[in-house]
Amino acid sequence: MSGDKKASSQSLQSVRGRKVSAEVRLPRKIVQRHLHTTPEKMVDYWRMSAVGGVLSGTIGVQGHYANGLAALFIACGQDAACVSEAAVGVTRFEVGTEGELYAAVTLPNLIVGTVGGGTSLPTQRACLEILGLAGAGHARAFSEVCAAVALSGEISIIAALAAGQFTRAHAKLARGQKNGKASVSPTPNAHSVESERAADSVGETGA
Repeated sequence: MSGDKKASSQSLQSVRGRKVSAEVRLPRKIVQRHLHTTPEKMVDYWRMSAVGGVLSGTIGVQGHYANGLAALFIACGQDAACVSEAAVGVTRFEVGTEGELYAAVTLPNLIVGTVGGGTSLPTQRACLEILGLAGAGHARAFSEVCAAVALSGEISIIAALAAGQFTRAHAKLARGQKNGKASVSPTPNAHSVESERAADSVGETGA
């Protein structure tokens, strides 16, 4: 059996690379002030997306690990093709006992290194040096950086969806543009709009 450069159940169940978890607790005030939503709405949206992922047959339960990992892998000289098997795992959101947001990610199969291959290219090595992780003996620490990137991405996308900002941001920055100029009345993605409406409804019910 081969799981090299492809997502598989083996990627989730066993460790071929490095298994890493990262977690954070965000106070309610921080969530409200900077993410423009509430821990309850974020947890409700996470729960809804997790169920949707299971129903669609995804491997693991997560939003978009691949986005952050792809950028980090390319910048730091990793094998970009390994993102396909590294970007599997489980994201978990909960409301804490003091009303804070608890968020955690577990990535069981990170294929990373800090020597050899693309890590020796000038730009990629410079990126590793900025992190203080160039050379031998830093692969475990680099895998922790990967987990932190994935966690940040999960918090960001769930917050944007729960706050109703996801579609608006895409419309403003890319979609709805005509002849290189932003359209006055961009048409947002219908699926995203319905998802955001559902999230708002669920959040209001659970709040």
